[in-house]
Order: sequence, then structure tokens, then C-alpha cells
Amino acid sequence: MKMMLFSMEIIDEENNNYKIKISNGIDNSFVEFNPLKKELHFIDNNNLSDFFKGQEYQFRKMLHNKRIDTYYVGFKVKVVIREDKDVAAFNDRSKILVLDKRNNNYDSYAIDENKAEARIHKIYTDASYFEKKNHGGFAFIIEDLTGNYNLYTDKVKDIGSSQAELEAAIKALELLKDIKKIRIITDSQYVRKGLTEWLPIWKLNDFKTINGESAKNIDKWLNFDKVCGEKYIEFQWVKAHSNHFENSLCDMYARDTAKSFKGKM
Repeated sequence: MKMMLFSMEIIDEENNNYKIKISNGIDNSFVEFNPLKKELHFIDNNNLSDFFKGQEYQFRKMLHNKRIDTYYVGFKVKVVIREDKDVAAFNDRSKILVLDKRNNNYDSYAIDENKAEARIHKIYTDASYFEKKNHGGFAFIIEDLTGNYNLYTDKVKDIGSSQAELEAAIKALELLKDIKKIRIITDSQYVRKGLTEWLPIWKLNDFKTINGESAKNIDKWLNFDKVCGEKYIEFQWVKAHSNHFENSLCDMYARDTAKSFKGKM
């Protein structure tokens, strides 16, 4: 994947229209964006502006996701544009997201389910976390190439709901350290998108979000990335509580494990 790093600075504001300067260190481009009306205007015409016009969908998504309170004159952040990214496909939950780290590569892309690997080890995961009690549990099923299932559960504490979802995937991948092709089936968009979209960007922009804040759970994400090794990983999303057999089974066991939590770990 080709990733390009830019600096973005809000330099002026009038009637909720924010003038934004974008720079690659050599050239500058100026745009105007109204976060309330979601209106974007390119002010000048040069090569850098033409590039951002070609990546307008991706650029708009960043601006739309940026919190209103972070729009102010003087705000600065580094942003990353992926030149070949099909944003619509990545946002399509029916698509399978692929992370391919084989041969010292790091690439991600979206594919239709009918183009996914036919023979592949599968991991089904889910987690249950009681935020008020600050503990929970997770469960995952590993399905091998012959269709045999193995179920695993464990308790977690002091990590939060999202991290519990990550922990399930990490533990499953650790058990499949010698397997090169794996599909992770999850109801968590957090798990599905982290390595395929967010982490490559965070590595380039000092682990900052579009709001200028430090990304959360970086140590966990880096560990997730590490256990993927030089693997081919497919991430498939399923809707929670939709009678998907394996997901429902993982949900049931994750909840039972969370409820059985007693004392210190």
C-alpha cells in the first residue's frame, strides 16, 4: 500500500468556515470546510490540490469524523492518505478485509466473500465485559481445515470492552502461530479495521488520531500486529445476535466466563 504523509493546519475561520492548509513539505494546498454543513471547497489549483481532489472521498471522511470541538484556528495534525484505497469497499460490511503480511509485505484490501480463500483456518471470536465491575471474559472457536472445532475461553480484568475483543483475537492467533492463512470472523468493527486501516496510519503520524489525540490501546494493537507475523489474514464481520451459530456460541461462553469471574486473577 502506498501511504503519503501530510501536515494539516487550520489557519482561519469565518462563520464556521475553516480555512485549512495542507502541506507535503514542498507544496501547499488550501481548502475550506464547514463541519456543520459538511461543505468542502478547494481554494486553489495546483498538483497537491489535484491529488486531494482525486482522494476527496477519503479526505472528506477524515474531516467528517473529526470532532466539532477540535475545529479551531491553530489546530495542527499529521494526516495520512492512502493513494490506492477504495474507501467505499472498506466501509462495506459485507466485504472481507484482507491483511497480507507475507514476504515482508504489508498490504490490505477489501474483497467479496466469493473471492475469499476456500480452504482456510477460521477463528470465531467474541467478548463480554462488565464495565462497572471492570472485568469480563472472551471466547473463541478455532475451526481447522477438516471442520473440527476447538473452543477456548478466558477471563480478563482492567482492560475494557474493546481490548477484550482484541485479546480474544490475539490469543487465538498465538495458538495458530504456524498457520499462514487464517480468517477471523467477528462482530467487532474494532477488530476488523484496526490492522487493515488504522495501524498503518498511526505508525506514520506519531500514533495520533484526526482529533490530534493519542490513539488508544497502541500496545495491544502492536501486539496484535506482531502475532499476525507473516500471515495472510481475512477479517469477516458478522452482525451480533443475528443467529450466526459460531458467533452466538462464542457470545454465550464469553458471557458465562465473565459471570464466573471471582476474586483476583
